[in-house]
Amino acid sequence: MSLPTEPTSAPAGTTAPRIRPFEVHVPEEQLGELRRRVGAARLPSRELVADRAQGVQPATVRELARYWADGYDWRACEERPNALPQHTTEIDGVEIHFVHVRSPHPDALPLIMTHGRPGSVVELLETVGPLTDPTAHGGTPADAFHLVLASLPGYGFSGEPTELGRESGRIARAWAELAARRPTG
Repeated sequence: MSLPTEPTSAPAGTTAPRIRPFEVHVPEEQLGELRRRVGAARLPSRELVADRAQGVQPATVRELARYWADGYDWRACEERPNALPQHTTEIDGVEIHFVHVRSPHPDALPLIMTHGRPGSVVELLETVGPLTDPTAHGGTPADAFHLVLASLPGYGFSGEPTELGRESGRIARAWAELAARRPTG
């Protein structure tokens, strides 16, 4: 992990916002506690109907809980975003997590993508290769993007807001500010 970096430019007389490198490392104790809590969840013994008219059937929920407690490989999930350049920076009072991948094509267009609610940038990771290096995926250099995958406030590895009002316009303004910042190195 490198030292915190600053944006490449800032208006004269102002302090540039800090952009810090980031990696995902969830402590084993937290994963153990999560597994314990999932395993201890009280589930209904049975549904009163034979179909899903009352919602997700308990057998499905039990199988899902078993998977999250015993079958999900969190370390493999950590490897995927950690294979890419990740950063955090404060915008509008919230620490924002983002992945920033420059295209090998110098004339690539900048593009910010974000996930929905609920969600995470993890669901966008499969787009990185085709968008940043389209020639490796059957496209042309004109199809290339310099890509930023931004985590919404309160989701993934972004900080939690302390006030209401993170509607689409406010998020758009935050992403415009994020677009003006560039990690160095």
